[in-house]
Amino acid sequence: MVPIGSPAHRHPRHAIVIASGGLDSTVLAYWLAQRGAELTLLSFDYGQRHRVELEYAAEIARLLDCPHEIVDLAMLGRLLAGSALTDADVPVPDGHYTDESMRATIVPNRNAIMLDIAVSLAVVRKADVVAFGAHAGDHAVYPDCRPEFVERYAWSARVANDGLLDDDFEILAPFITQSKTDIVRLGAAFRVPFEKTWSCYRGGTTHCGKCGTCTERKEAFQQNGIPDPTNYGSA
Repeated sequence: MVPIGSPAHRHPRHAIVIASGGLDSTVLAYWLAQRGAELTLLSFDYGQRHRVELEYAAEIARLLDCPHEIVDLAMLGRLLAGSALTDADVPVPDGHYTDESMRATIVPNRNAIMLDIAVSLAVVRKADVVAFGAHAGDHAVYPDCRPEFVERYAWSARVANDGLLDDDFEILAPFITQSKTDIVRLGAAFRVPFEKTWSCYRGGTTHCGKCGTCTERKEAFQQNGIPDPTNYGSA
């Protein structure tokens, strides 16, 4: 994978960005905007308990003045029971991503499902990039956030859409070797409105401050010495 910031990273013309409303995908959108890319933000309602994130994604699209599409996959919450993100009977665990308990937050094949739809949209809108914000902190828990997945998925997408995609088309995951701390540092340089992003897996009206995404979010600001604008309270 090409490291972020490398001269080998070309400047995309039009990027379909899988946008959760979270910190990673928002920094990714701002990074692409800085590189002059036309953006389309693509979000998914897959029955997640924290679907409040979709409101945050919509606000980021408004700030970036770009189209925002929301795909209704809410029935996945019923079909893919057993994940803490889609099943109300499974509690969201506290702690770090490296903890075995965080496996409860896996939604099977989630990124592949989202990427398939994003690639289809790229064909229709003639975009040359589909981008998503997987980062190194996800590797331990989520198989579809690892470099080998991105590499093999990109090959599959090109084969499945032979003759339909832009000649320079690529699946872009520029943070794949970066930590959340790196991403916050980059976002600060681009003046990303962190207060308008959502991370907490529990949903609610404020971040719980205890689940894996909240824990990682808090530590990323602390490790950078950057004030954390997030309101942590009872989820």
